[in-house]
Amino acid sequence: MAASTAQVRAELPPALAEALAGYEEHLRAQRDLSEHTVRGYLTDVVSLLDHLARRGGAQPDQLDLAALRSWLALGRTRGHSRATTARHAAAARSFTAWLRRTGLTPDDVGQRLVSPKAHRTLPDVLAPAQARAALESTAGAEEPVGLRDAVVLELLYASGIRVSELVGLDIDDVDRGRRLLRVLGKGRKERSVPYGVPAETALDAWLTRGRPALATAGSGPALLLGVRGGRLDAREARRIVHAAVAAADGAPDVGPHGLRHSAATHVLEGGADLRSVQELLGHASLATTQIYTHVTVERLRAVHAQAHPRA
Repeated sequence: MAASTAQVRAELPPALAEALAGYEEHLRAQRDLSEHTVRGYLTDVVSLLDHLARRGGAQPDQLDLAALRSWLALGRTRGHSRATTARHAAAARSFTAWLRRTGLTPDDVGQRLVSPKAHRTLPDVLAPAQARAALESTAGAEEPVGLRDAVVLELLYASGIRVSELVGLDIDDVDRGRRLLRVLGKGRKERSVPYGVPAETALDAWLTRGRPALATAGSGPALLLGVRGGRLDAREARRIVHAAVAAADGAPDVGPHGLRHSAATHVLEGGADLRSVQELLGHASLATTQIYTHVTVERLRAVHAQAHPRA
């Protein structure tokens, strides 16, 4: 059985363990990354340092290009995909850049590390009719949980926000007069995202008839609540979406991220420009948003192949 990351970390040579601790502090305090992202970086770097130690390295400055390449090659022999290899390489480059900035190594050896680019697979998206069917799966709900499920679906699709952003919303993050959500996204970057009339209708029903029935003394300002009155868990939000999408005939099995993909695609197909969609989704880079242009092109190709007499 493979050792856990914690076990491997505990067995690192002292100098490597000290460097890793400094890098972790950098990620948490200076880069202000999410816990999930920090954990991902640390898991990859622990694996890298363990590989270095097994090659006889005990100091950060013994991490060279050969060690980096052999670590990536070992992963490929273990069946790592191109996407995983690309992620490992990115984590390694981040770490070696930090080692150089802090003076623990004379050079940034990761600058010369080349890794395969991950294949970008096009995300599954719902057709507009399928999205409408999923959202209408909660129509007529009057019990508190049903009203909550309706607002979860409406807000995710209306705004294109991430599920973590949705469950993190507080009541005062909603500007109902202007129909705007104040969202805290990746890197703790704040943005305002609009939502439409159907989402406002669902939100009004939830706040007037649903939330008060579930709220407890410990609910705090959370907008969305679980059945015990605490802040809604992201896993429950995912369950809600999967169940709703399953009610739409022919729809691919997508979760909250699939609704996000669908919202972005439908907005682009409706005539929005890429920059506006970038702002809506909270992407730091326009290159991330550009995948949605590929989605719409592929959908156009599919329609053309099916409908054109000389396709």
